[in-house]
Amino acid sequence: MPRSAPIPRVPTVCQICDSIVGRRLYSTKPTLRAHNATTRPRIQIERRLLKTNTIQKRALVSGVFSTEKTTSSSTDTRDTPIQDGNTPKKAREELSSVTNMMTYIERSKSKVLTNRGIPSEADINAALRACWVVADYIMDDTVQPQLTHMVNELDSTASEILSLDRASNSHSSKSSETPSISMTAQVKQIIDKISHNAYAVISHPPVFITPKLLEKYVKVQARLGKPETLPQIFQMYAWKPMPRESKGSISYVKQSPNKIANAIEPEVIEKALDTAIEVKNLDAAVGIVENSYATKAFIRNKLLRKCLVPGGTLAATPVAAYLLATSFSNFQNTMDTTSATNIAFAGILAYVGFTGSLGMVALTTANDQMNRVTWNQGVPLRSRWIREEERAALDKIACAWGFEEKWRQGEEEGTDWDALREYINTKGMVLDRTELMEGME
Repeated sequence: MPRSAPIPRVPTVCQICDSIVGRRLYSTKPTLRAHNATTRPRIQIERRLLKTNTIQKRALVSGVFSTEKTTSSSTDTRDTPIQDGNTPKKAREELSSVTNMMTYIERSKSKVLTNRGIPSEADINAALRACWVVADYIMDDTVQPQLTHMVNELDSTASEILSLDRASNSHSSKSSETPSISMTAQVKQIIDKISHNAYAVISHPPVFITPKLLEKYVKVQARLGKPETLPQIFQMYAWKPMPRESKGSISYVKQSPNKIANAIEPEVIEKALDTAIEVKNLDAAVGIVENSYATKAFIRNKLLRKCLVPGGTLAATPVAAYLLATSFSNFQNTMDTTSATNIAFAGILAYVGFTGSLGMVALTTANDQMNRVTWNQGVPLRSRWIREEERAALDKIACAWGFEEKWRQGEEEGTDWDALREYINTKGMVLDRTELMEGME
């Protein structure tokens, strides 16, 4: 019998990779043998790309977390239910995309920076709240592994796409090492971006820094562990001119930095100082103390808070003593009423004066709370009491940077430690007084 003719092949399009392959005329399934070697990695890559968002792929390939507006509904966060404080569960799901995070922050910041007039406090607070929500989400210990995995996976996808254009396998192996190296840099880039956006909002010239906005800004930077800008913002809080809007133009009025209203709350200062100590930033820690506890505004505020009631009581003491002495004079018959009143009045004033003086001396000379920083000889007692918060803050810094073991204290060396010692000496204080150290009594 004659040999049967082979079944003819007709070109067709593969449903998997859209490439033209040969198919037998009577076959119902496309064959995969027609795929060349470059088709298989392409299939794997496209399958992985289907699992990720298109906007995220573009951002990672370009190497920048894009914040441009897109038409994709997945990046629209205008109706995101973000609340102050802890991030709700639904909001966390919306912030699971890196692009969503940055878009949310950029949109809130643009409302403040693009405002031609004086931005409202609500818009400023919303911008800082956006930074806080994203910062709280990123710095959460339970979220960071997921964020790291997401950035790592997207970096790997981007590197594989770029490796298709590589001619040799050696270049591909080098590109595979890029994700692990760039992963940490990308996460740090997000943190730096959030910190920069918060600083851009609070330092905008038409923005007037209120105590609530300052507290919110410190809260954001403390969550991110970025205290570098806190000393400058503390100084700006007292010195920044106040904006005034009139007839469509903005004018600025200088404010006195020594006003009582420009004093920073002790709770805000302590939070900022703890952040600087935690990240071991000595310059930021000293700058925070210099622009908070050491200012005249804080001292005047302390005098008003803690001396108003005692001062009023002291001023009313002579009147109360005279009334009390007049009442006592009516209970005796050995001398005239006027003499008895004068003697009782003098005795009451002497008792109150001596007792109050002893209490004041005991209050201003108390040193049980001092660890390594003490007052130098010759500093007045009133200055010691007024500047106690400043001394306590410097003492806290010295204890954080020095040795924890008491028997090793005093042996610290280095440029930072010498600079801290000199700075403390210029403030009328002494670091590690010899006669007060352990074993040197």
